[in-house]
Amino acid sequence: MNSEAADTAALLTAAKEALERYLEVRVDDDGTLTFSHADVPCVVQATSLGEGLAVLSLTCVVAWDLPDDPALAAAVAERAGQGLFGTLGIVHTEAGMDLTLRYAFPAGGLDSGPLGTLLMLVVSTASQVRADLLGAESSS
Repeated sequence: MNSEAADTAALLTAAKEALERYLEVRVDDDGTLTFSHADVPCVVQATSLGEGLAVLSLTCVVAWDLPDDPALAAAVAERAGQGLFGTLGIVHTEAGMDLTLRYAFPAGGLDSGPLGTLLMLVVSTASQVRADLLGAESSS
């Protein structure tokens, strides 16, 4: 195994161990980590951007098949400007809109405690956005 592959494998192992303090984590065939938090499915992947620069990428699917509504898109854009951990994005599909929260960061050298805290900050943000969004959807 080359050095970059070893770095990304080690980083995924560290992320798995950090997340398992809080959640049940599954390892897919390609090494990707998948889990759910408060009905928000999430995936963690590792990439090497160069020697010694391994990056974790966390993607959470906050909501899916939402109505393709400009007011909803504006509300998401406003929420995205509120200084979240991660970047909210809308993907337009045939069924409407999907909302994701993504966060990528160089994680090499982080101990398990800080790594788990950072990952859970993003995951809990995604869950809070989902709760806020679905609360707004059900009250309208």
